[in-house]
Amino acid sequence: MNSRLEQIIAEIEEYIDSCKAQPLSKGKIIVDKDEITELLTELRLKTPDEIKRYQKIIANRDAILADAQARADEVLAQAEIQTNELVSEHQIMQQAYAQANEVVSIATNQAQEILDKATEDANAIRTASIEYTDNLLSNLENIVVHAIDTSKAKYDGLLSSLQECYDIVKANRGELTAAGDSDSETAAPEATAEDTKSDEINLI
Repeated sequence: MNSRLEQIIAEIEEYIDSCKAQPLSKGKIIVDKDEITELLTELRLKTPDEIKRYQKIIANRDAILADAQARADEVLAQAEIQTNELVSEHQIMQQAYAQANEVVSIATNQAQEILDKATEDANAIRTASIEYTDNLLSNLENIVVHAIDTSKAKYDGLLSSLQECYDIVKANRGELTAAGDSDSETAAPEATAEDTKSDEINLI
């Protein structure tokens, strides 16, 4: 919306344009002195007020700009603070990630060491168990062999004793048979050879 000062200036321009030109002159016009004076007087009276209004607007503009600049500075400061905080948080996150990775790496190494140690212990126990079982079997084998050897020796001794007994019994029977034959020949000479043979068989 135009101010009154601008409207007066526009009216003066329109009035000048509507004035008749002075005869035999290109740049001169015929004006109504009272009308142009009235317009100029009003223009003169309105000028200080308009100037004050414009100064106030300018002052307000400066205040608005200053306030806007202050707000902009505050926004920039807050943005810088947030940026620093984000950078700090990012650094903290990076440190946290690094520490987490380090912890995972340490845990992984420890787990691998535990697994390797368990595997080594299991292999050692397996080897010791095999050696222990083999020793037990070896001792049992020695015991069995010794028992076999002892039993065989006793059996051989028993067979030898039985053989000796058998030989003695056989010899005694032979002696008895010989003595019986001698008595039979004296008491019964008529005994036949067949009867004598039968008696020998029974004694054997």
